[in-house]
Amino acid sequence: MSRRVVEMKSKIDNSKLYKTKEAIELLKELKKTKFDESVEVHINLTIDPKQSSQTVRGACVLPHGTGKTPRVCVITKGEKLKEAQQSAADYCGSEELIEKISKGWTEFDVLVTTPDMMKDIAKLGKLLGPKGLMPNPKTGTVTNEITKVVNEIKKGRVEFRNDEYGIIHCAVGKLSFDTQKLIENIYTLIDTIIKLKPAQTKGEYIKSIYISTTMGPGIKIDPNEFLKRR
Repeated sequence: MSRRVVEMKSKIDNSKLYKTKEAIELLKELKKTKFDESVEVHINLTIDPKQSSQTVRGACVLPHGTGKTPRVCVITKGEKLKEAQQSAADYCGSEELIEKISKGWTEFDVLVTTPDMMKDIAKLGKLLGPKGLMPNPKTGTVTNEITKVVNEIKKGRVEFRNDEYGIIHCAVGKLSFDTQKLIENIYTLIDTIIKLKPAQTKGEYIKSIYISTTMGPGIKIDPNEFLKRR
């Protein structure tokens, strides 16, 4: 670890479960970098990640956004293409755009498509899948509501999915955000994840929650703060 990280970790009480507000204020106090770091939340779930029925995957619109505006690409045809062209999407197209992507072009952050295009989009699975860009109905990126979804993405819609260890990692804003705005973004994310608890997961669902900045160590938050809200 760098000297900076060691110094930061020395100011965190690892035996303590912090409240969200307290943890955010500590992150702000520990800030050492010159750039505006992202604030990330890491939620360790008690699911069995090897079981597809226990995968936790979804999306939510953070009330205060993420601090950056994602580039949205829409692939559709007919009347829906006209709608996409009138939306806030950065790129729109049909077969010609699929061809362009198949040759390696991926200068976008989110890909939205309509159900009738999925059989063609499926051909791009090996390219888009590893990059996390494959559209999926569970995250709302396979839809006929093009304008609505594009607007949500631009406003701060985030997608999440547990990794192979059953942990969800998600950015919830910038460190420069007002503390209350970060709290509201975090509550929105975790409330959504709680609602998606798989039926097969009995008893305890959230094992632990950590909050950190892009370059900093994690601070452990008390999961009960969120469970008591329900």
